[in-house]
Amino acid sequence: MGSNHQRDLQGKRALVTGATSGLGRAIALRLASDGAEVIVHGRDAGRGAETVEAIRSTGGKASFVQADLGDAASVARLAEQVGQVDVLVNNAGFWVTGPTVGFDVASFDAMFAASVRAAFVLVAALAPGMVARGSGSIINIGSMAGSIGLAGGAAYGATKAALGSLGQSWAAEYGPSGVRVNTVAAGPIYTRTDSREMFETLGATTALKHASQPEEIAEVVAFLASPRASYVTGAIVAADGGRTAI
Repeated sequence: MGSNHQRDLQGKRALVTGATSGLGRAIALRLASDGAEVIVHGRDAGRGAETVEAIRSTGGKASFVQADLGDAASVARLAEQVGQVDVLVNNAGFWVTGPTVGFDVASFDAMFAASVRAAFVLVAALAPGMVARGSGSIINIGSMAGSIGLAGGAAYGATKAALGSLGQSWAAEYGPSGVRVNTVAAGPIYTRTDSREMFETLGATTALKHASQPEEIAEVVAFLASPRASYVTGAIVAADGGRTAI
């Protein structure tokens, strides 16, 4: 971290869901480097401990909380355990692809539960505290799949479109109280080594002709979380290498 790095989240608490690997981990590390005390959420306690240690080893503050976001009661317990936060990043989720005909309905429901319902429950529980304090930033991690058609991606794309819509409605609902809500519509990200070929194929369809690194998307999230984005709310910010522009 350079000497000119802005620690403009000093004294703030941030909850990042799905933060034990991939993009969520990169976001947790980035917010911590900006001075935030980061609550690392995940299901794997071992990976959670590794992320916490990575933050603490550079002088940051972090703790781990375990919860199954596919279970509404577990999400409610998570919100109660976490308490007051200044930044909420709804990052957790997963994708299952396949043609609509014959698509597993259980997988459809599970994706919506983990990505959409969990975000809704967390905002319902944590936004009132932000409203009471007159400030806060909520960031949903969406996808370019929420606005463009991808064969085999109907169910996954629908979850990401839903997050974008929720973000806009929450911006209208909480904006008068000083709480900002935005969605980052990410493009392909190198997050899973076993899917690198798929990311490279999707990356080649973007204007920049490559997929992103998790840290590149984390930079956008850090900006939206910070006072530097004080007049940005209700936005769906494309961080997709220009894919939705072409």
